[in-house]
Amino acid sequence: MNLEYAMLLAVIQGLTEFLPISSSAHLILPSAVLGWVDQGLAFDVAVHLGSLIAVILALRVRLGRLIKGVCVGMGRRYPRHARLGWMIAAATLPAVVAGVLLKSWIEGELRAVGVIAATTIGFGLLLWWADGRVGQRGMSHIRWRDVLIIGMAQAVALIPGTSRSGITLTAALALGWSRRAAAEFSFLMSVPVIFGASLLKGWDLLSATESVPWFEIGMGTVASGLSAYVCIRLFLGLIQRIGVKPFVMYRLALGVVLLVVLWIP
Repeated sequence: MNLEYAMLLAVIQGLTEFLPISSSAHLILPSAVLGWVDQGLAFDVAVHLGSLIAVILALRVRLGRLIKGVCVGMGRRYPRHARLGWMIAAATLPAVVAGVLLKSWIEGELRAVGVIAATTIGFGLLLWWADGRVGQRGMSHIRWRDVLIIGMAQAVALIPGTSRSGITLTAALALGWSRRAAAEFSFLMSVPVIFGASLLKGWDLLSATESVPWFEIGMGTVASGLSAYVCIRLFLGLIQRIGVKPFVMYRLALGVVLLVVLWIP
């Protein structure tokens, strides 16, 4: 894949990583329709790094408070921030365990266009249902039961087409959270997940026998990071007003397009 295609896919990845519309569906569509080759390990490293930098910058104030709360005085001096920080860590565990146990099966069996089309449509409809249960609860009222449910939902997002941000947003809305709080908690949960994925992908790349394309990684990181940062800021600013219906409609349309691609010989 040449640099222009890689940059375009990096922008697509950055825009779709944090929206409830499934980044995997968008990355498989160019391959299925245009015959583009697999993006490769260097691309994966670049977009993960870009997404991680973007979410850290966008939520730097909140993340700074959480880290300070957990670390200063062993969490006793800032108990509210420390509690939320530990809850985010706990919510990450189901996805980590599921990823370790099911990684090979998911990557080998579930990356088919038909699976991604079905999950894009099915979980889009589930998001629509959950938005009807939206409430006014914020992160200051989070309970351990919420953490367990949202953490389990994030583990389901390992299935391609589900959308990590989409399924965690769905779970939080179904629990009566406000849209803004649900979106922000989803983004905070993404930090340890993307950080872990970046470490694993980076280690695989450094362990590979071929040379590391540092220029392509740098360009892909910038493209993915800039698009992801803009996406996060706009989404947090608009979600309370526009709701999730536009994203649901988009998911349904995308799922239909994928089904059409699947049926065309």
